[in-house]
Amino acid sequence: MKIKSALILCAGYGKRLRPITNDIPKPLLKINNINLLDNTLKFVQSIGINKIKINTFYLGEKIQNFILSKKYPLNIEVISDGEKILDTGGGIVNLIKQLEEEDFLILNPDTLWNSNYINTFNKMEKYYFNNQVKNILMVVNKEKSFDTRFKGDFSLYKNKLSKEINNDYIYTGCQILNKKVFENINSNIFSISQIWNDLIDNKALYGYESLNEFIHLTDIEIFKKLN
Repeated sequence: MKIKSALILCAGYGKRLRPITNDIPKPLLKINNINLLDNTLKFVQSIGINKIKINTFYLGEKIQNFILSKKYPLNIEVISDGEKILDTGGGIVNLIKQLEEEDFLILNPDTLWNSNYINTFNKMEKYYFNNQVKNILMVVNKEKSFDTRFKGDFSLYKNKLSKEINNDYIYTGCQILNKKVFENINSNIFSISQIWNDLIDNKALYGYESLNEFIHLTDIEIFKKLN
């Protein structure tokens, strides 16, 4: 089995990159002359997915206009969060209302995805379907992070994620989820970490380790270093 649809989360304010993001949404910031969203779309295409939904809120019309101007050979739908920003979890739920598939990929565009991630994604996807799980997060040891200030989000043991006193693994911004993980959510506005924490409580949050260098556009300091 293969994942057929990808969601790209583009609704955030990019507050840590102000004043640059006063006029440009974070996904359209350029690193080495390619913007983050364009880079992410090319990665999605490279792993064989052509159905994409993008959520927007802050400066959303600029993201919409960018997609229209590029004429990608992909089936891309841009969907606004609406009157209020829905946070990461709410944004995902709003996107999957219009998604046929039960299983889908989610990507944050502020990670610099590249061809080294193709093999990692393929292995993670295979683990997801072979083990019939409903979630899996791509994580990386914090020692491989370009931004050395990152603290770990999780601990990883035999593809299970937990939160301990000391956590060595960072969420990369790539995960595969099934619609069923949202069954017990009653709010429109919530963080995806709420879902993760519930799964951890049930010892049911899965992880797959990436061995690639993790480059993430965190803030102004990292933006300057990368350019």
